[in-house]
Amino acid sequence: MSKFIVVVEDDESIREMLRYYFQSVGYEVHAYESGEALFEAEDWSVCPALCILDIMLPGMDGLEILHRLRVGKATEEVPVIMLTARSSEIDRVTGLESGADDYVVKPFGIMELQARVKAVLRRTYREDKQVIVCSNIRIDPAAREVTQDGVKVDLTYKEFELLRLLAAHRGVVFSRDDILQTVWDYDYTGETRTVDMHVKTLRQKLGDDIISTVRGVGYKMN
Repeated sequence: MSKFIVVVEDDESIREMLRYYFQSVGYEVHAYESGEALFEAEDWSVCPALCILDIMLPGMDGLEILHRLRVGKATEEVPVIMLTARSSEIDRVTGLESGADDYVVKPFGIMELQARVKAVLRRTYREDKQVIVCSNIRIDPAAREVTQDGVKVDLTYKEFELLRLLAAHRGVVFSRDDILQTVWDYDYTGETRTVDMHVKTLRQKLGDDIISTVRGVGYKMN
């Protein structure tokens, strides 16, 4: 999965807030003030992990951008979150019917947006069956097989899912709670020590340098 996120928002303060937030959690951010600027700059040879589109934009609005993404062969499955005005219920309905994955109502708090983004990325992660290659490790979600330097590595179900999550977002830091929600589902009631133990066994099987601990935050794939 790609490590960059696209933001199209004509309000500079919101655009820069989103840029700062996503960069702080390990994503590259491609931020644009208009749809025209977006399509002029992006060739879609590499698709983003997520697009965040304001509906009310000068010129090409967010719904038109969404339509163009959904009819494009390279971008038809890119997750999209729409930003909408509180009074524009019809825009929210239209956006969802047109293929948006979720919407966030302005004004919004960063914690609300964070929750929506994580939910969309979790759904995308679970549905994605593409082979992931990370350094000398190859992860095949469809076959549920991991090889390192061509040699098969036996992993438990949760070890596989944890490795797949970190590898699909290589370089992005996941907190223990993020990992528990994604790999063990929302209703998991165990202790976060469970995550630490699974990271430990992955390091034993794949090498100590494959996963880094980010002190006070969580883990990331190197």
